[in-house]
Amino acid sequence: MRRARGSGALLLAPVVVALAFLAAWEALVRVGRVAPFVLPSPTAVLASLREVGAQVLAAAGATGLNALVGLVAGTALALLAASLAARVRVLREALVPLAAAAAAIPIVALAPVFATMYGATSELPRRLVVTLVVFVPVFVNALRGLLTVDPVHAELMRSYAASGWATTRWVRLPGALPFVFTGLRLAASAAVISAVVAEYFGGLQTGLGSRITSAAANSAYPRAWAYVVAACALGLLFYAAALALERAATPWRRAGTG
Repeated sequence: MRRARGSGALLLAPVVVALAFLAAWEALVRVGRVAPFVLPSPTAVLASLREVGAQVLAAAGATGLNALVGLVAGTALALLAASLAARVRVLREALVPLAAAAAAIPIVALAPVFATMYGATSELPRRLVVTLVVFVPVFVNALRGLLTVDPVHAELMRSYAASGWATTRWVRLPGALPFVFTGLRLAASAAVISAVVAEYFGGLQTGLGSRITSAAANSAYPRAWAYVVAACALGLLFYAAALALERAATPWRRAGTG
């Protein structure tokens, strides 16, 4: 009962804050007579969202697919690289600086280069951008988790003469899961952001990013904000999916918290 009340309070708080924010936004636009091209009101955005709902869903599906493919590919590559780097010190010393350098590359520099390399009719450039953006946080956190081993557990496995794979399977991987999912939560939202931003630089006009720029160029600002709202909702959906996956994969943490 206490846990249910706590969950209800956790859900109610952000809803109340969101409603208060929207009410303040609406009041600011109406009382301050803010021009629509500066900031449209939430009611105007909602009306536009109803008007072009089908197009918004289609664009969100295209962007979501690019983000999902890049998220899965980047996570798989990051976990593989972290597993190898945790066991081979030379490889770890080579990959960590490369990951830091990759984190410093802005999306606005990558997207046009990939679009030129692979053409404007392919979704591959956008998925490559997402893959690279996702790789860094998952790799860094997974590597940290794999290298963080309780000395007592390590000594116990040595006393059992356990192999390297057995130690990894029963000690390193379970201990690294919280770190991995920390990186995955960060990467889930970043995947949507990078997918939307990558769509600003040409290519197929099917995603949210291209629809936002097109609507803004045509002075349809409420419609542009409707696509922005869809991008926010897509990011929250990815984050919630990562959080649900974490809860399913680490039930012992939920039981310990309870």
